[in-house]
Amino acid sequence: MNNTTKGIIALIISSLGFSIMAFCVKYSGDLPTVQKTFFRNFIAMLIALFLVIRHKEKLFGKKENQGLLMLRSVLGLIGVLLNFFTIDRMVLSDADILNKLSPFFTILLCAYFLKEYVHKFQLWSIIIAFIGAIFIIKPSLSSDTLYALIGVLGALCAAGAYTVLRVLGSREKYYTVVFYFSGFSSLVLLPFFIWYYEPMTMNQFLILICSGIAAAAGQFGLTIAYSYAPAKEISIFFYSTILFTALFSIIVFNEIPDILSLTGYVIIFGASYYMFMKNRPPKRTA
Repeated sequence: MNNTTKGIIALIISSLGFSIMAFCVKYSGDLPTVQKTFFRNFIAMLIALFLVIRHKEKLFGKKENQGLLMLRSVLGLIGVLLNFFTIDRMVLSDADILNKLSPFFTILLCAYFLKEYVHKFQLWSIIIAFIGAIFIIKPSLSSDTLYALIGVLGALCAAGAYTVLRVLGSREKYYTVVFYFSGFSSLVLLPFFIWYYEPMTMNQFLILICSGIAAAAGQFGLTIAYSYAPAKEISIFFYSTILFTALFSIIVFNEIPDILSLTGYVIIFGASYYMFMKNRPPKRTA
């Protein structure tokens, strides 16, 4: 098994992890978004803490990276809160595909802040992806449109966090970054968690524990995948999460996306596939 294949498998496992996380968030019922987000981050923090201690790394990273780690954590926390808020109020697969706009936002943010060159085909892919998003958002004066726009804003914040991760790169170990983000999020959310806390059944408690474990699997799988192969060669497989969440939506929640949403899925996936194919390195000839 070559490194590319390993990367693909890790990315599919990551996609399944994030899909299970989204499913657990929605399936846990009518609990405050802050409460759900706290569990997601607290469990991930404990798992990351175990890895940091095991590898004898610094818990909070290097002194010179504190600003970047803090910025990544703030943007990541806002992104997760907005994503969970959207998941609770929209069709699960709709909320998930809007969150998958983050790679397109990342290209724009990296171009602006990191001065990375943007190819014409990437610009066209971004334009096409946002046309697909319009089909899902279905602009109107209804509350559903507002929820969809919040989902897009969550994707933008996630893209900001990914952009900062590009800068951190090899400066910090992945488990240190995950611990810092999860620990920061848990600390910030703790007062709100206590204030807005609502009693849970044992079933809800176990589901939220599972959401944290699944989120950690998603985060670690994503990092491991890109350590085996470049994003341009395998990133398209991250969109397998759309299939997983669509199955959860239909089978468990009986939520069937309408024809406009399905059209949006196809357009966004098509834009991603086009960008993936253009990014692939040319095949070597003998």
